[in-house]
Amino acid sequence: MHQRLDYKLASPEAYHAMLHTEQQVRRSGLEMSLLELVRTRASQINGCAWCLDMHTRDARARGETEQRLYLLSAWRDAPCYSERERAALAWTEAVTRIAAHEVSDEVYAGARAHFDEKQLVDLTLAIIAINGWNRMNIAFRTRIGDYASPNAALR
Repeated sequence: MHQRLDYKLASPEAYHAMLHTEQQVRRSGLEMSLLELVRTRASQINGCAWCLDMHTRDARARGETEQRLYLLSAWRDAPCYSERERAALAWTEAVTRIAAHEVSDEVYAGARAHFDEKQLVDLTLAIIAINGWNRMNIAFRTRIGDYASPNAALR
């Protein structure tokens, strides 16, 4: 597949709007390890190869284990995720798949057990952001494989 267009160049204003949302997510105080799991899981659901490449590289650079990344699509059956992570992943799946199913009271209650109101809104914004990035990269077929994590120096 070839890249259809470079959305960053075609509309710098749209790109900067997306970056502004991402910056707000980063300022939220949510753990970066949790955010990378959420970003990766939403990207798995949406089939966004570019975002999967980016966020698995970033997660690994921040110290995430390969096993937890490999098992992410089967997180319900894998014992290596905390209850907070499980609540976030269930919320991620529900919000990402909102067109097919409403967000159930059970999933909401599970999320609220681990996130206060502000954190849950911030988590939801993170899910909205990654779903937006997924759609930009899938629609315009952003070229995959060139991403180098700026966090590589953290290891």
